[in-house]
Amino acid sequence: MLATQSLTTLPPLSLYIHIPWCIQKCPYCDFNSHKIKTTLDEQTYINALLVDLQSELPYFWGRQIQTIFIGGGTPSVFQADSINQLLSGLRALVKLNPEAEITLEANPSTFERNKFQGFKDAGINRLSIGVQSFDDTQLKTLGRIHNATEAQAAIETACQIFERVNIDLMYALPRQTVQAALHDVRTAIGLGVSHISAYQLTLEPNTPFGHTPPQGLPEDDAAQDIEDAIHNELANVGFTQYETSAFSKHPNQRARHNINYWQFGDYVGIGAGAHGKLSHHKHIERTTRKRHPNDYLAAMQHNPNDAIERKIIQPTDLPFEFMMNALRLVDGVPTTYFTERTGVSIAKISQQIQIAQQKNLLDSNPMFLRPTELGRRFLNDLIEIFL
Repeated sequence: MLATQSLTTLPPLSLYIHIPWCIQKCPYCDFNSHKIKTTLDEQTYINALLVDLQSELPYFWGRQIQTIFIGGGTPSVFQADSINQLLSGLRALVKLNPEAEITLEANPSTFERNKFQGFKDAGINRLSIGVQSFDDTQLKTLGRIHNATEAQAAIETACQIFERVNIDLMYALPRQTVQAALHDVRTAIGLGVSHISAYQLTLEPNTPFGHTPPQGLPEDDAAQDIEDAIHNELANVGFTQYETSAFSKHPNQRARHNINYWQFGDYVGIGAGAHGKLSHHKHIERTTRKRHPNDYLAAMQHNPNDAIERKIIQPTDLPFEFMMNALRLVDGVPTTYFTERTGVSIAKISQQIQIAQQKNLLDSNPMFLRPTELGRRFLNDLIEIFL
Protein backbone atom coordinates (compact mmCIF):
# COMPACT_ATOMS: atom_id res chain seq x y z
CA MET A 1 0.00 0.00 0.00
CA LEU A 2 1.41 3.37 -1.02
CA ALA A 3 1.37 6.02 1.65
CA THR A 4 0.55 9.59 0.63
CA GLN A 5 1.57 12.82 2.22
CA SER A 6 -0.55 15.95 2.43
CA LEU A 7 -0.58 18.12 -0.66
CA THR A 8 1.08 21.37 0.37
CA THR A 9 -0.10 23.25 -2.74
CA LEU A 10 -3.06 22.52 -4.99
CA PRO A 11 -2.58 22.34 -8.77
CA PRO A 12 -4.14 24.74 -11.31
CA LEU A 13 -7.90 24.42 -11.68
CA SER A 14 -9.91 24.25 -14.91
CA LEU A 15 -13.63 23.95 -15.66
CA TYR A 16 -15.11 21.48 -18.15
CA ILE A 17 -18.71 22.01 -19.28
CA HIS A 18 -20.50 19.24 -21.21
CA ILE A 19 -23.28 19.92 -23.69
CA PRO A 20 -24.36 16.44 -24.80
CA TRP A 21 -26.42 17.01 -27.94
CA CYS A 22 -25.47 16.52 -31.61
CA ILE A 23 -27.41 16.90 -34.82
CA GLN A 24 -26.29 13.37 -35.65
CA LYS A 25 -24.24 10.85 -33.68
CA CYS A 26 -21.10 9.71 -35.54
CA PRO A 27 -20.44 5.94 -35.74
CA TYR A 28 -16.94 6.19 -34.22
CA CYS A 29 -17.93 8.41 -31.26
CA ASP A 30 -17.97 6.99 -27.73
CA PHE A 31 -18.50 10.34 -25.99
CA ASN A 32 -21.69 11.03 -24.06
CA SER A 33 -23.64 12.53 -26.94
CA HIS A 34 -27.29 12.29 -27.96
CA LYS A 35 -29.00 13.04 -31.25
CA ILE A 36 -31.34 16.01 -31.10
CA LYS A 37 -34.88 14.63 -31.46
CA THR A 38 -36.96 17.62 -30.41
CA THR A 39 -36.41 21.34 -30.00
CA LEU A 40 -33.68 21.88 -27.41
CA ASP A 41 -34.70 23.63 -24.21
CA GLU A 42 -31.44 25.53 -23.92
CA GLN A 43 -32.65 27.68 -21.03
CA THR A 44 -33.43 24.68 -18.83
CA TYR A 45 -30.02 23.14 -19.49
CA ILE A 46 -28.15 26.40 -18.83
CA ASN A 47 -30.03 26.74 -15.55
CA ALA A 48 -29.08 23.17 -14.64
CA LEU A 49 -25.40 23.81 -15.41
CA LEU A 50 -25.36 26.83 -13.10
CA VAL A 51 -27.10 24.87 -10.33
CA ASP A 52 -24.52 22.10 -10.86
CA LEU A 53 -21.65 24.57 -10.59
CA GLN A 54 -23.14 26.15 -7.49
CA SER A 55 -23.47 22.76 -5.81
CA GLU A 56 -19.78 22.10 -6.51
CA LEU A 57 -18.53 25.40 -5.08
CA PRO A 58 -17.78 24.10 -1.54
CA TYR A 59 -15.29 21.62 -3.02
CA PHE A 60 -13.07 24.28 -4.61
CA TRP A 61 -14.06 27.43 -2.75
CA GLY A 62 -11.68 30.34 -3.28
CA ARG A 63 -9.65 28.71 -6.06
CA GLN A 64 -9.31 30.54 -9.37
CA ILE A 65 -10.45 28.95 -12.64
CA GLN A 66 -7.61 29.14 -15.18
CA THR A 67 -9.31 27.66 -18.26
CA ILE A 68 -12.79 26.68 -19.44
CA PHE A 69 -13.62 24.10 -22.09
CA ILE A 70 -17.16 23.68 -23.41
CA GLY A 71 -17.29 20.28 -25.10
CA GLY A 72 -19.80 17.68 -26.18
CA GLY A 73 -21.63 16.63 -28.14
CA THR A 74 -21.73 19.71 -30.28
CA PRO A 75 -21.87 22.81 -28.06
CA SER A 76 -22.22 25.05 -31.11
CA VAL A 77 -25.80 23.76 -31.59
CA PHE A 78 -26.64 26.17 -28.74
CA GLN A 79 -27.37 29.77 -29.60
CA ALA A 80 -24.77 32.41 -28.82
CA ASP A 81 -27.18 34.04 -26.35
CA SER A 82 -27.29 30.79 -24.36
CA ILE A 83 -23.50 30.59 -24.21
CA ASN A 84 -23.40 34.23 -23.14
CA GLN A 85 -25.90 33.52 -20.35
CA LEU A 86 -23.84 30.51 -19.24
CA LEU A 87 -20.57 32.43 -19.09
CA SER A 88 -22.18 35.42 -17.39
CA GLY A 89 -23.68 33.12 -14.78
CA LEU A 90 -20.46 31.33 -14.00
CA ARG A 91 -18.52 34.60 -13.75
CA ALA A 92 -20.92 35.55 -10.95
CA LEU A 93 -20.20 32.27 -9.14
CA VAL A 94 -16.45 31.64 -9.46
CA LYS A 95 -13.12 33.45 -9.48
CA LEU A 96 -12.16 33.42 -13.15
CA ASN A 97 -8.68 34.38 -14.30
CA PRO A 98 -9.09 37.54 -16.43
CA GLU A 99 -6.74 35.93 -18.97
CA ALA A 100 -8.55 32.57 -18.91
CA GLU A 101 -8.56 30.48 -22.06
CA ILE A 102 -12.22 29.76 -22.91
CA THR A 103 -12.69 27.13 -25.63
CA LEU A 104 -15.87 26.08 -27.42
CA GLU A 105 -16.12 23.00 -29.63
CA ALA A 106 -17.91 23.62 -32.92
CA ASN A 107 -18.83 21.63 -36.00
CA PRO A 108 -18.90 23.08 -39.53
CA SER A 109 -22.53 21.97 -39.87
CA THR A 110 -23.54 24.55 -37.23
CA PHE A 111 -21.52 27.37 -38.82
CA GLU A 112 -23.08 30.81 -39.15
CA ARG A 113 -20.91 33.94 -39.19
CA ASN A 114 -23.22 35.81 -36.81
CA LYS A 115 -23.31 32.87 -34.43
CA PHE A 116 -19.51 32.55 -34.37
CA GLN A 117 -19.24 36.30 -33.76
CA GLY A 118 -21.80 35.92 -30.98
CA PHE A 119 -19.65 33.26 -29.33
CA LYS A 120 -16.68 35.64 -29.46
CA ASP A 121 -18.74 38.46 -27.97
CA ALA A 122 -19.86 36.13 -25.17
CA GLY A 123 -16.25 35.56 -24.15
CA ILE A 124 -15.14 32.53 -26.16
CA ASN A 125 -11.52 33.18 -27.16
CA ARG A 126 -10.60 29.81 -28.66
CA LEU A 127 -12.63 27.75 -31.14
CA SER A 128 -12.04 24.05 -31.77
CA ILE A 129 -13.61 22.81 -35.00
CA GLY A 130 -14.29 19.11 -35.58
CA VAL A 131 -13.40 18.78 -39.26
CA GLN A 132 -11.91 15.23 -39.34
CA SER A 133 -11.30 15.31 -43.12
CA PHE A 134 -11.56 17.47 -46.23
CA ASP A 135 -12.52 14.44 -48.34
CA ASP A 136 -16.27 14.25 -48.94
CA THR A 137 -16.22 10.47 -49.29
CA GLN A 138 -14.43 10.06 -45.97
CA LEU A 139 -16.76 12.54 -44.29
CA LYS A 140 -19.73 10.47 -45.42
CA THR A 141 -18.09 7.28 -44.14
CA LEU A 142 -17.44 8.96 -40.78
CA GLY A 143 -21.07 10.01 -40.52
CA ARG A 144 -20.27 13.71 -40.65
CA ILE A 145 -23.04 15.94 -41.98
CA HIS A 146 -20.81 18.69 -43.36
CA ASN A 147 -18.82 18.60 -46.59
CA ALA A 148 -15.33 19.84 -47.39
CA THR A 149 -16.54 23.18 -48.78
CA GLU A 150 -18.54 23.89 -45.62
CA ALA A 151 -15.56 22.94 -43.46
CA GLN A 152 -13.26 25.32 -45.31
CA ALA A 153 -15.79 28.17 -45.08
CA ALA A 154 -16.20 27.61 -41.33
CA ILE A 155 -12.43 27.61 -40.77
CA GLU A 156 -11.82 30.72 -42.87
CA THR A 157 -14.48 32.63 -40.95
CA ALA A 158 -13.32 31.31 -37.57
CA CYS A 159 -9.77 32.49 -38.30
CA GLN A 160 -11.11 35.97 -39.08
CA ILE A 161 -13.02 36.14 -35.78
CA PHE A 162 -10.83 34.23 -33.31
CA GLU A 163 -7.10 34.59 -32.68
CA ARG A 164 -6.87 30.95 -31.63
CA VAL A 165 -8.45 28.21 -33.73
CA ASN A 166 -7.87 24.47 -33.53
CA ILE A 167 -9.10 21.91 -36.02
CA ASP A 168 -9.40 18.17 -35.42
CA LEU A 169 -8.27 15.82 -38.17
CA MET A 170 -8.51 12.03 -38.27
CA TYR A 171 -6.15 9.76 -40.17
CA ALA A 172 -5.77 6.06 -40.98
CA LEU A 173 -9.27 6.24 -42.42
CA PRO A 174 -10.76 3.52 -44.64
CA ARG A 175 -8.70 3.09 -47.82
CA GLN A 176 -6.79 6.27 -47.02
CA THR A 177 -3.40 6.67 -48.68
CA VAL A 178 -0.47 8.72 -47.46
CA GLN A 179 -1.16 11.28 -50.18
CA ALA A 180 -4.83 11.57 -49.21
CA ALA A 181 -3.90 12.13 -45.58
CA LEU A 182 -1.34 14.74 -46.59
CA HIS A 183 -4.00 16.51 -48.66
CA ASP A 184 -6.08 16.94 -45.51
CA VAL A 185 -3.14 18.33 -43.55
CA ARG A 186 -2.03 20.65 -46.35
CA THR A 187 -5.56 21.97 -46.76
CA ALA A 188 -5.66 22.80 -43.05
CA ILE A 189 -2.28 24.50 -43.20
CA GLY A 190 -3.33 26.49 -46.25
CA LEU A 191 -6.37 27.81 -44.40
CA GLY A 192 -4.10 29.45 -41.83
CA VAL A 193 -4.91 27.48 -38.68
CA SER A 194 -2.19 27.55 -36.05
CA HIS A 195 -3.19 24.49 -34.02
CA ILE A 196 -4.02 21.03 -35.35
CA SER A 197 -5.07 17.97 -33.38
CA ALA A 198 -4.38 14.87 -35.49
CA TYR A 199 -5.83 11.59 -34.24
CA GLN A 200 -5.78 8.07 -35.60
CA LEU A 201 -9.26 6.64 -36.07
CA THR A 202 -9.82 4.14 -33.26
CA LEU A 203 -12.56 1.55 -33.00
CA GLU A 204 -14.14 2.07 -29.59
CA PRO A 205 -16.34 -0.57 -27.93
CA ASN A 206 -20.06 0.11 -27.88
CA THR A 207 -19.98 2.18 -31.07
CA PRO A 208 -21.25 1.19 -34.54
CA PHE A 209 -17.65 1.12 -35.83
CA GLY A 210 -16.67 -0.97 -32.81
CA HIS A 211 -19.36 -3.52 -33.63
CA THR A 212 -18.87 -3.41 -37.41
CA PRO A 213 -15.55 -1.88 -38.48
CA PRO A 214 -15.59 -0.09 -41.83
CA GLN A 215 -13.90 -1.98 -44.62
CA GLY A 216 -10.48 -0.94 -45.89
CA LEU A 217 -8.87 0.25 -42.67
CA PRO A 218 -5.08 0.50 -43.14
CA GLU A 219 -2.93 -2.21 -41.58
CA ASP A 220 -0.66 -1.18 -38.72
CA ASP A 221 2.40 -0.53 -40.90
CA ALA A 222 0.39 1.53 -43.38
CA ALA A 223 -1.21 3.52 -40.54
CA GLN A 224 2.25 4.22 -39.13
CA ASP A 225 3.43 5.44 -42.54
CA ILE A 226 0.47 7.83 -42.66
CA GLU A 227 1.20 9.10 -39.14
CA ASP A 228 4.88 9.62 -39.90
CA ALA A 229 4.06 11.52 -43.09
CA ILE A 230 1.62 13.81 -41.24
CA HIS A 231 4.09 14.52 -38.44
CA ASN A 232 6.88 15.27 -40.91
CA GLU A 233 4.66 17.56 -43.00
CA LEU A 234 3.63 19.55 -39.95
CA ALA A 235 7.21 19.81 -38.72
CA ASN A 236 8.40 20.99 -42.13
CA VAL A 237 6.05 24.00 -42.06
CA GLY A 238 6.87 25.03 -38.50
CA PHE A 239 4.38 23.15 -36.35
CA THR A 240 5.76 21.73 -33.09
CA GLN A 241 4.36 18.53 -31.65
CA TYR A 242 3.93 19.08 -27.93
CA GLU A 243 1.61 16.16 -27.13
CA THR A 244 0.74 12.79 -28.67
CA SER A 245 -1.87 14.29 -30.98
CA ALA A 246 -1.38 18.06 -30.66
CA PHE A 247 0.63 20.42 -32.88
CA SER A 248 0.95 24.20 -32.63
CA LYS A 249 2.59 26.87 -34.76
CA HIS A 250 3.47 29.00 -31.72
CA PRO A 251 3.78 28.15 -28.00
CA ASN A 252 0.99 30.62 -27.16
CA GLN A 253 -1.36 28.63 -29.39
CA ARG A 254 -1.09 25.49 -27.27
CA ALA A 255 -4.25 24.24 -25.59
CA ARG A 256 -3.77 25.39 -22.00
CA HIS A 257 -6.86 23.53 -20.83
CA ASN A 258 -5.61 20.21 -22.17
CA ILE A 259 -2.10 20.84 -20.85
CA ASN A 260 -3.61 21.17 -17.39
CA TYR A 261 -5.17 17.72 -17.82
CA TRP A 262 -1.88 16.22 -18.94
CA GLN A 263 0.07 17.83 -16.11
CA PHE A 264 -2.35 16.22 -13.65
CA GLY A 265 -4.03 19.49 -12.79
CA ASP A 266 -7.53 19.74 -11.36
CA TYR A 267 -10.78 20.32 -13.21
CA VAL A 268 -14.40 20.73 -12.21
CA GLY A 269 -16.71 18.84 -14.57
CA ILE A 270 -20.34 19.93 -14.92
CA GLY A 271 -23.06 18.80 -17.30
CA ALA A 272 -24.54 15.43 -18.23
CA GLY A 273 -21.85 12.74 -18.05
CA ALA A 274 -19.07 15.19 -17.18
CA HIS A 275 -16.03 13.97 -15.28
CA GLY A 276 -13.96 16.00 -12.84
CA LYS A 277 -10.82 15.67 -10.71
CA LEU A 278 -10.32 17.66 -7.53
CA SER A 279 -7.37 17.64 -5.16
CA HIS A 280 -7.76 18.22 -1.44
CA HIS A 281 -4.97 18.39 1.10
CA LYS A 282 -5.54 14.79 2.25
CA HIS A 283 -6.89 13.08 -0.87
CA ILE A 284 -7.73 13.38 -4.57
CA GLU A 285 -11.19 12.54 -5.86
CA ARG A 286 -12.89 12.02 -9.19
CA THR A 287 -16.45 13.09 -9.87
CA THR A 288 -18.95 11.82 -12.44
CA ARG A 289 -22.36 13.24 -13.39
CA LYS A 290 -25.34 11.18 -14.53
CA ARG A 291 -24.95 10.48 -18.23
CA HIS A 292 -28.43 10.78 -19.67
CA PRO A 293 -29.57 14.39 -20.05
CA ASN A 294 -33.06 13.62 -18.71
CA ASP A 295 -31.68 11.99 -15.54
CA TYR A 296 -29.20 14.81 -15.10
CA LEU A 297 -31.82 17.54 -15.54
CA ALA A 298 -34.25 15.85 -13.15
CA ALA A 299 -31.59 15.66 -10.45
CA MET A 300 -30.53 19.27 -10.92
CA GLN A 301 -34.14 20.41 -10.54
CA HIS A 302 -34.75 18.43 -7.33
CA ASN A 303 -31.54 17.30 -5.60
CA PRO A 304 -28.26 18.04 -7.42
CA ASN A 305 -26.28 15.62 -5.24
CA ASP A 306 -28.27 12.73 -6.76
CA ALA A 307 -26.54 13.44 -10.09
CA ILE A 308 -23.01 13.41 -8.71
CA GLU A 309 -20.81 10.45 -7.81
CA ARG A 310 -17.58 11.09 -5.89
CA LYS A 311 -14.77 8.56 -5.64
CA ILE A 312 -11.44 8.96 -3.88
CA ILE A 313 -8.48 7.84 -6.01
CA GLN A 314 -6.58 5.19 -4.09
CA PRO A 315 -2.89 5.98 -3.46
CA THR A 316 -1.89 2.82 -5.32
CA ASP A 317 -3.61 4.12 -8.46
CA LEU A 318 -2.09 7.60 -8.42
CA PRO A 319 1.31 6.82 -10.04
CA PHE A 320 -0.32 5.18 -13.06
CA GLU A 321 -2.94 7.93 -13.41
CA PHE A 322 -0.25 10.60 -13.23
CA MET A 323 2.02 8.91 -15.77
CA MET A 324 -0.84 8.08 -18.13
CA ASN A 325 -1.38 11.82 -18.50
CA ALA A 326 2.11 13.32 -18.12
CA LEU A 327 3.85 11.01 -20.57
CA ARG A 328 1.57 12.16 -23.39
CA LEU A 329 3.53 15.43 -23.35
CA VAL A 330 6.58 15.44 -25.62
CA ASP A 331 8.55 17.42 -23.03
CA GLY A 332 7.06 15.50 -20.13
CA VAL A 333 6.79 17.28 -16.78
CA PRO A 334 9.24 18.36 -14.06
CA THR A 335 9.89 15.42 -11.74
CA THR A 336 8.79 17.57 -8.79
CA TYR A 337 5.22 17.57 -10.17
CA PHE A 338 4.86 13.90 -9.28
CA THR A 339 4.94 14.30 -5.50
CA GLU A 340 3.43 17.80 -5.59
CA ARG A 341 0.34 16.56 -7.44
CA THR A 342 -0.07 13.00 -6.11
CA GLY A 343 1.27 13.16 -2.56
CA VAL A 344 3.27 10.00 -3.34
CA SER A 345 7.04 10.00 -2.93
CA ILE A 346 8.93 9.66 -6.22
CA ALA A 347 11.00 6.99 -4.47
CA LYS A 348 7.95 4.72 -4.58
CA ILE A 349 8.25 4.39 -8.36
CA SER A 350 12.05 4.46 -8.63
CA GLN A 351 12.13 0.83 -9.78
CA GLN A 352 9.62 1.45 -12.57
CA ILE A 353 11.52 4.56 -13.64
CA GLN A 354 14.73 2.54 -13.82
CA ILE A 355 13.06 -0.18 -15.93
CA ALA A 356 11.64 2.43 -18.33
CA GLN A 357 15.03 4.09 -18.67
CA GLN A 358 16.80 0.77 -19.26
CA LYS A 359 14.36 0.10 -22.11
CA ASN A 360 15.14 3.56 -23.51
CA LEU A 361 11.48 4.57 -23.15
CA LEU A 362 12.06 7.26 -20.51
CA ASP A 363 14.62 10.08 -20.56
CA SER A 364 17.51 9.58 -18.11
CA ASN A 365 17.48 13.25 -17.00
CA PRO A 366 16.38 13.07 -13.33
CA MET A 367 14.88 16.56 -13.48
CA PHE A 368 12.09 15.49 -15.85
CA LEU A 369 9.67 12.63 -16.37
CA ARG A 370 9.89 12.70 -20.15
CA PRO A 371 9.40 10.03 -22.82
CA THR A 372 12.19 9.36 -25.29
CA GLU A 373 11.43 9.28 -29.01
CA LEU A 374 11.10 5.51 -28.68
CA GLY A 375 8.86 6.00 -25.65
CA ARG A 376 6.56 8.28 -27.64
CA ARG A 377 6.28 5.69 -30.38
CA PHE A 378 5.55 2.90 -27.91
CA LEU A 379 3.67 5.01 -25.41
CA ASN A 380 1.34 2.26 -24.23
CA ASP A 381 4.33 0.04 -23.41
CA LEU A 382 5.88 2.88 -21.43
CA ILE A 383 2.73 3.67 -19.48
CA GLU A 384 2.08 -0.01 -18.66
CA ILE A 385 5.35 -0.11 -16.71
CA PHE A 386 3.65 2.08 -14.11
CA LEU A 387 0.44 0.04 -13.99
